[in-house]
Amino acid sequence: MALKPRCSLVLVVACCAPEAAWSVEPQAINVYGFDFTPTFALSESYDDNFREVEHDVESTMVTRLAPAFEIKAEDRNSATRVIWEPTRYIYHSASDASNTAQRLRADSIMEFTDRHRLKLEAEARKYERTTSTAVDGINDKIESKRVGGVYTFGARSALNQIDLGASYAQLRYDNADGINDDKERNTSNLTTTWYHRLGSKTRGLLEYDHTRFDYLQSNSPRSSRSDAVLAGAEWDMTAKTTGKLRVGYERKNFDQSGSDDLSNPTWQVDLAWKPRTYSTFTFLARQAMAEGDDGSDAVKATFTQVGWRHGWTERITSVAEVGMGHYVYEGQDRSDDLQDYKLGVIYEMRRWLDVELAYRHRDNDSDADNESFTRNVFQITFDVSL
Repeated sequence: MALKPRCSLVLVVACCAPEAAWSVEPQAINVYGFDFTPTFALSESYDDNFREVEHDVESTMVTRLAPAFEIKAEDRNSATRVIWEPTRYIYHSASDASNTAQRLRADSIMEFTDRHRLKLEAEARKYERTTSTAVDGINDKIESKRVGGVYTFGARSALNQIDLGASYAQLRYDNADGINDDKERNTSNLTTTWYHRLGSKTRGLLEYDHTRFDYLQSNSPRSSRSDAVLAGAEWDMTAKTTGKLRVGYERKNFDQSGSDDLSNPTWQVDLAWKPRTYSTFTFLARQAMAEGDDGSDAVKATFTQVGWRHGWTERITSVAEVGMGHYVYEGQDRSDDLQDYKLGVIYEMRRWLDVELAYRHRDNDSDADNESFTRNVFQITFDVSL
């Protein structure tokens, strides 16, 4: 099964600056029968190593301006929404790193009958990355497009249910002089999942995942196909406990004989426990193979995260997360151990305004030269809605 490169593999804590989920309650405007919801986030942060490097460290203040616009239409059996998110990043001490990101996403859910449902999604993104870049001091300039869908056969309460999924994605780079050309690829994916009800709140599952990676560079050593089989269960036992567990095995076969085929146990665990309505503990664990980066054929990635979100009063909420990752770069003599910590406090000043203070610490210990780093980010964010 496919995972993204390490800079994205931090999963829920993957963004470059700490951010908590929205606590504000955005209000929609009715526009010719559509629900239109605008929101806006403004953050100011101090980042003491925004390129995540071991030497020649640069620090800067960063301003983030993030409006978002959602338009939604729904009826009894279907719902469709479109989201546009332009985001401006201003690096005050490193103007060459400043950039504007764009994200456009569309989702649709259709329920034809109680036994036939279809989910569709499409996304286009254009953004720049300041970390793990191909050339020191120059942002990676990335364009990605993705379309996908899942057809579900079987009533929600039926003994058995089948999901059939497919997706296609393109990854391109806008850097000059051929920088990152070796990473450009097309990715196609097919997934089949069978669910079998074990109880009123528990279902077992068996999943097969096939992914094809076609790199545009001729005779790329990274072009491959990946196959994974997983078994597990999902449950919603009580209002306090929900979870999903999948464990299996994955094999990656390269097109070129010069790259050794890889195999690896894989798992995905998502658990949530709410001992109180205002307090939630989460546990997340992943192991899978990501596409190669920094000259490697692939990256065997393992990541675990524990989180706690607690409402101390009706207006004050704290968020804490601890993540640990281990990354083995196949085809290179390199392995990394990453620690990622987040702590934030959210103050719901008004129904339409949240203020968040957050701190994030990342520490990467690598046995390769010039790949270790430490990073600290201090941030204040204002989330605004109607």
